[in-house]
Parts: sequence; C-alpha cells; structure tokens
Amino acid sequence: RKGVKKMSNVLFEIKEHVGVITINRPKALNALNADVLAELLTTVKEADANPEVYVMIVTGAGDKSFVAGADIGQMSTMTAEEGKLFAAYGNQVMLSIENAAKPVIAAINGFALGGGCELAMSCDIRIASENARFAQPEAGLGITPGFGGTQRMPRLLGRSKAMELILTTNQIKAAEAKEIGLVSKVVPQEELMDTAMALAKDICKNAQVAVRQCKACINHGLQTDILTGVSYEAEAFGLCFATEDQKDAMKAFVEKRKLDGFKNR
Repeated sequence: RKGVKKMSNVLFEIKEHVGVITINRPKALNALNADVLAELLTTVKEADANPEVYVMIVTGAGDKSFVAGADIGQMSTMTAEEGKLFAAYGNQVMLSIENAAKPVIAAINGFALGGGCELAMSCDIRIASENARFAQPEAGLGITPGFGGTQRMPRLLGRSKAMELILTTNQIKAAEAKEIGLVSKVVPQEELMDTAMALAKDICKNAQVAVRQCKACINHGLQTDILTGVSYEAEAFGLCFATEDQKDAMKAFVEKRKLDGFKNR
C-alpha cells in the first residue's frame, strides 16, 4: 500500500495527517526487544519531524495484543549492567513519545502488559478495546518495571492504586482501566482504530502550533510547581500570538464567519 513504510518490526503509514505506528510482531504478541525499541524510536522521531504528520497513533498488529511486554527471552540472561542499559534505552524510547512535539494516541487492542502498559502510559491519550488487559507483572519475574512504570503510573493513577497494581502484579480489564483513569475510552475491538482516527482528526482540525504548545504546557506543568507551570503557559500563550493561525481565527471569530482551515504557522 502507498505510504506504508515497513521495517521488520514496526509499520508506519500516513493517513490524512495521522501517522499510524504499528508494532508488528503478532506471533510474539508484539513484545518489545532491542530491535523493536530501536525501530520504534526511529519511527517516532521521523514522524515527529515530518510536516505531513499532525498526530500519531501507536497500536499493535493483530487483535490479541497491543504489546505483551518486553521480551523476557532476551532479558532472562542479562547481567545487572546489561539490565540497566536495557532499561535506560527503553526509557529513552518512552520519553521520545512523551516528549514528541505532536500528540500521540495509544490504540490499545489487547494485552498491554509490562513494557506494553509502560508504552501506553507514555502516550498522551489512551483508548482501549474491550478485550484490552493491563498489568505490570515485573515483580513476579524478580524485577521492577524498567520503562517508566514506577514513575508514570503513580502520576496517572495516584500513589495507592499504582502501588497496588505494581506490587500485586494483578491484571485488570479495560472497564477497570477506564474507571481508574488509565484509559479515557473503551470501545468494541472492531471500532478501535476508527475511534482513534476520529479522535486524531478532531485534533488535526485545530491550529497545530497551538496543539503542540498545549501538549508541551501540560507535560511541563505536570513535572513542576504551579507557579513555574503558569509562567510556562503564559510564554506559550504569547508565542501563539505570533502565528498566522491566531490572527486568522480571531479575525474570523470577530467577523462572525467560519474559518476555512488553518495554515499551521
């Protein structure tokens, strides 16, 4: 198909300004090994730099699994030093998604366990199919989460719930994930990608400079105190007034006419 860029483990396709990134190891339930992480990092960076792409969607191939964790076969023989390097690399990949200028939607189509749950949490918006399952099973394998799970989960769910899920390693269903705020929407499997695309297109129709500044403000503010956060927001707000989008949209609003799309500059 036109526009499909195929590496061995990650597919990338642009559909109307939406870059769809698919982890493509269905036989291994899309588990993350070093090769997959490297391809994912490259794909995210390329999509973020591509002016045609406004929003990214990350999903897994097949209908069973989003990402069923990091590759345990590969990890089982690691030394302490190799383990540390693998975690550092995995964290670099997750941070590249979280810190991408463009919004990233996780379309979670099945198991999101361990590294898969961590991958989902590094995305900006998470929607799940009804068959999605979430867990951080690492403590049952003699390790800690290594790709940001101990950091993002308490930030997203609060300390108590994150402690419960990480320390018990219990798996939860999509409905509970929505109830605790881990995902914002649950839909039938066959509607998942259409729902993700509709959400992406809702974002695409807005002023992209402003969209990226909004994402940066939210991320920056979550890591800092409110005074630093609001001063960052004021900077971003001011910056938007240097764009053609702001001039065009506000002029149209004042003149009570519909704006015919944004120039995104």
